[in-house]
Amino acid sequence: MVEGVRAQSGGARTRACGDGWRERPDADLLAAREGVPEAFDVFYRRHYRQVLKHLAHRTGDTAMALDLTAEVFAAAYLGRLRFRPDAGSARAWLFGIAANKLVDARRRGSREAAARRKLGIERYHFTDAALEEAEAMIDATRMLDGLPARERDAVLQRVVHDRSYDDMAADAKVAPATIRKRVSDGLARLAQRGRA
Repeated sequence: MVEGVRAQSGGARTRACGDGWRERPDADLLAAREGVPEAFDVFYRRHYRQVLKHLAHRTGDTAMALDLTAEVFAAAYLGRLRFRPDAGSARAWLFGIAANKLVDARRRGSREAAARRKLGIERYHFTDAALEEAEAMIDATRMLDGLPARERDAVLQRVVHDRSYDDMAADAKVAPATIRKRVSDGLARLAQRGRA
């Protein structure tokens, strides 16, 4: 059993350690079961840039690389319990998924191009502004990486997902003032980091 995860009645698993996932090896992160989203979040953050860079290099298309990166991590999440550390590193496994998604995308692209030609529709190209907005969101997410988990989650929920303090407090089973403090502390840390 993965350390930091304990079995409950009925075989369900639950989180038993705080932010200890950041130091864990990839195999442990992938072995964590449902109810421990922090584990896959750490895995994602650890490998996101490398996968995106690889796919951007292979495709020469930032928008396609962003889409494929999302597909790679969705497939990795769904298949995480099938990862076998004795067969190779998690990074190699992840890049294998990326290679398969790239092949799928190229096949799909050929079919889509044929359909567009048949219908007389031009391919949509993302504007520079749309790509810059996506890159800014990626940069903002990276800035949150250094925050304590509770502050990061509170800032994401409040600022990115525009949730109310009351809804967030109800979900977390704490007072709205606690959520306000977490958001405030997180934003203060980000502002301080921006001045450094």
